[in-house]
Amino acid sequence: MRVVTSAQSRAADLAMFERGTPVETLMERAGGCLFEFLEREFAPLRDQRVVIFCGTGNNGGDGRVLARLLERRVAELQVVNVTDAEAAYDRDATVVVDALLGTGFREPVEGRYAELIRAINEDFPRAKVVAVDLPSAMLVRADYTVTFAAPKAEMLLSVRAHNIGKLIVADIGIAPDLLESGLALSEARDFRTLFAPRAADAHKGAFGHVLVIGGGRGKTGAAAMAGLAALKAGAGLVTVACSSASRLVPELMTQELDEIDLTRKTVLAIGPGLGVRRKLFSRIWAEAAVPAVIDADGLNCLAKEDGTETDFRGRGVQTVLTPHPGEMARLTGVPVRDRINAAREFAKNHDVCLVLKGFRTLAAFPNGDVWINPTGSPAMAKGGAGDILTGLIAALIAQWPAEIGLAVRAAVWLHGRAGELAAEALTEQCVLATDLLTYLPQAIRECR
Repeated sequence: MRVVTSAQSRAADLAMFERGTPVETLMERAGGCLFEFLEREFAPLRDQRVVIFCGTGNNGGDGRVLARLLERRVAELQVVNVTDAEAAYDRDATVVVDALLGTGFREPVEGRYAELIRAINEDFPRAKVVAVDLPSAMLVRADYTVTFAAPKAEMLLSVRAHNIGKLIVADIGIAPDLLESGLALSEARDFRTLFAPRAADAHKGAFGHVLVIGGGRGKTGAAAMAGLAALKAGAGLVTVACSSASRLVPELMTQELDEIDLTRKTVLAIGPGLGVRRKLFSRIWAEAAVPAVIDADGLNCLAKEDGTETDFRGRGVQTVLTPHPGEMARLTGVPVRDRINAAREFAKNHDVCLVLKGFRTLAAFPNGDVWINPTGSPAMAKGGAGDILTGLIAALIAQWPAEIGLAVRAAVWLHGRAGELAAEALTEQCVLATDLLTYLPQAIRECR
């Protein structure tokens, strides 16, 4: 799903005006889309008591168009403008519409706007809340958000993103060329083709051979988890090169770290628990001719010791780096502030696929495209979760070497969704990294 920034959304509105479409026309279309949504979701409308909160900008204009369309079609209708003197609200409302603040809001939100946001959240115990374009200041707790043309990056990346509720994207006639942003949102349906039934005569050689290189002394668990994840996600064969095989499951093959053999391996996963072994990394990288996923200490091997930006250059999408923000800062020499631009520029400048982990993990590609991943849970903030992701990415690349970009995005989506499912079942506190693999099958089924 295409995504735009708030600034790009406002620029698209202005460009439409310059092309001959008045702002009032866009408001009429937006109000019409809102009316159609309410008519569909809250049928019959004649039974609904509706309160619409309107601000002074275009967002409020959308709300006033909706009010006009709802007249004499609902049981009760009340419009509350931010400029009105304080008035009693219909606290028995069944639908509350938040049309206070749109993409142009600036924090902090104070005064009358803050009062009305509090009212929406607290004063209507029977009501479902519908936000117009985005929840006001991302503070309104919406049950539904009807956004126009495309989701806004800021609302997806906000730590208050849960306030969106169910997201509905409405078409108000913005020209497609005005929505080209290089940003998109991953969805489960994107990955359907990766999880179609396998051929009846399939064999293990058809699904790739992953070599995990890591697990130095005291950290063999990291390599073990990456290897297990690769197996669970469908790789045909997995070998783990580590300091000790004592923590590996029987299905994993092993190598010694100092005797690594790359023969017939189709994907490398370098770094989980490896330790900073720059000479070993350099030798493997020089010899490798297959896709590689570089994580953890593999990334630390790329970082320059003087703290300046790495001079590493990858091999396009066949090179996947998976840093968390701290590792990203070591790679670039500066803290990560603007995650989207940091990921995009690094991927382009270093010719890699960059998976920047964190809340709303980003997948950035050498062509400048950035995909936002919507899945994940605080339950995943625990040691080992990154090693599981490394194994998942490697496994899906092994199975789909001609679809690496799609495979990477699918692995990130599955990783986050498995975390959500695990948290629902086990609580956010009790999820272990390996529990993600228990819920991986359910996440895969959601993609089919």
